[in-house]
Amino acid sequence: MAKQQAPMSTGGIMRYFKDYKSKIIIKPGYVVLFSIVLIVAVIMLHALA
Repeated sequence: MAKQQAPMSTGGIMRYFKDYKSKIIIKPGYVVLFSIVLIVAVIMLHALA
């Protein structure tokens, strides 16, 4: 029995982001800033403990 193959354009990859618009939008700069603050807080807690 021959293998069935999907067309190359739909080879198992579905793209939903074209139709979906998130209600929560976070700027990348805020994510980086939050990560840095979190890292500094963890380092300070380790130093104080």
